[in-house]
Amino acid sequence: MAIPTPISPRHFNYKAFHIFPFFTSMANAKSDRSEGDEAFQNEICKRRRMLSSFDEESPRLIPNLPDELSLQIIARVPRICYLNMRLVSRKWKTTIMSSELYKLRKELGTTEEWLYLLIKVGENKLIWHALDPRSQKWQRLPAMPNFVNEEESRKGSSRLWMWNMVEGIRIAEVIRGLLGQKDGLDEMPFCGCAIGAVEGCLYVLGGFSKSSTMRCVWRYDLIENKWSKVTSMSTGRAYCKTGILNNKLYVVGGVSQGQAGLIPLQSAEVFDPSTDTWSNVPSMPFSKARVLPTVFLADMLKPIATGLTSYMGRLCVPQSLYSWPFFVDVGGEIYDPETNSWMEMPNGMGEGWPARQAGTKLSVVVDGELYAYDPSNSLESGKIKVYDQGEDAWKVVIGKVPVYDCADSESPYLLAGFHEKIHVITKDANHDIAVLKADLRSNWDSSPSISSLSPICGHEDPEPGAEPDAVVWKVVAKKDFGPAELVSCQVIDI
Repeated sequence: MAIPTPISPRHFNYKAFHIFPFFTSMANAKSDRSEGDEAFQNEICKRRRMLSSFDEESPRLIPNLPDELSLQIIARVPRICYLNMRLVSRKWKTTIMSSELYKLRKELGTTEEWLYLLIKVGENKLIWHALDPRSQKWQRLPAMPNFVNEEESRKGSSRLWMWNMVEGIRIAEVIRGLLGQKDGLDEMPFCGCAIGAVEGCLYVLGGFSKSSTMRCVWRYDLIENKWSKVTSMSTGRAYCKTGILNNKLYVVGGVSQGQAGLIPLQSAEVFDPSTDTWSNVPSMPFSKARVLPTVFLADMLKPIATGLTSYMGRLCVPQSLYSWPFFVDVGGEIYDPETNSWMEMPNGMGEGWPARQAGTKLSVVVDGELYAYDPSNSLESGKIKVYDQGEDAWKVVIGKVPVYDCADSESPYLLAGFHEKIHVITKDANHDIAVLKADLRSNWDSSPSISSLSPICGHEDPEPGAEPDAVVWKVVAKKDFGPAELVSCQVIDI
């Protein structure tokens, strides 16, 4: 087999490589510019005119290089540059948006974990932002579509016992809407929607529209940088929980619209992105909810799923009995895809699972370990706990978490796991959204710690003579999003 002759520097055409510094500078500029910045748009047009001759003269991605080698080079470029690289030419755009490029990145080990953050601005606007932790640059995603199927938008009656189980909308606003003072559900599509991520795509599922629960599912493709509608769920759901197993998206619980109001759901279903189809999953038994001592309690306390985490190849669903504003933990159940059946969750796991507002239970799996945040009735004394499977118990691993106590926020913090570390997304005292990483003190470097942030409640300097905490919270990134509230987050690695 013939060995390709190396290209001599004397014969190599370096003209193409003047664009790579441009990509980096453009990525930096774009992250800081405001929308509609005329100067920035003029710069883009200028650069495209400069590169148009390059596109016409060379049928290859990079002159004097085979496209196979050019693809190897592009696969090693930071993904933050890709949006600008698409502007070089039609062929570059096709390459950047090809699945082949991202398969190669996976083979080369050059994939990057990004954080995708959903925030609520004002009373009815949901906005996605992506964070590249390495460059600390933010990118705003295209707006979610406002279109909802007419059959799913019929205005229905709702009851005042509707609760707020997830982030992003206040129960007081819902009640005002249901009383006719302000129809918040009409004005805010996707209110109560669920969020998931699988196979390099974000999913937004269900929610309310005009007081009715929706079946529709929208998908954001990171490669194509656009939203599209996929096959709807079999049941309209709001406030449902999602999890990923074997590259499939599972949806469990939530509420649906019935003739008498909102009905808690025990059903579950699974979406296969490769076939764009939904399949039924056995309903959650809610076995502990069936042993209530009286018919009155059974009628008053409604069983709900308050969380979902994919752990050890199974879906772990903590559950509660609900009667607003009271929540009673009743353990939980675990779904095993191998047997396609539910089993009761170990007592220590279910009963000790930390809960936050409205009974929801937020957790994250990092390096195979299950972690949860325990507010301990006060955000200023919050802790991170890890589940010990051997002892069936939750144990404190981080004694203090720098979460700012924002009384006006329904969701003052989120948890995420990437780069094999626990991350907390919260607001500092200046109301900037900060992404903080928990790191061992022995690994501490020159990265800014929370001591360099504006003061954050829950973090205190150790007393003189006291042993320092083993964990240091480092600032990965922070940004002023204005009066925005945290809703949800996902991590995608492509």
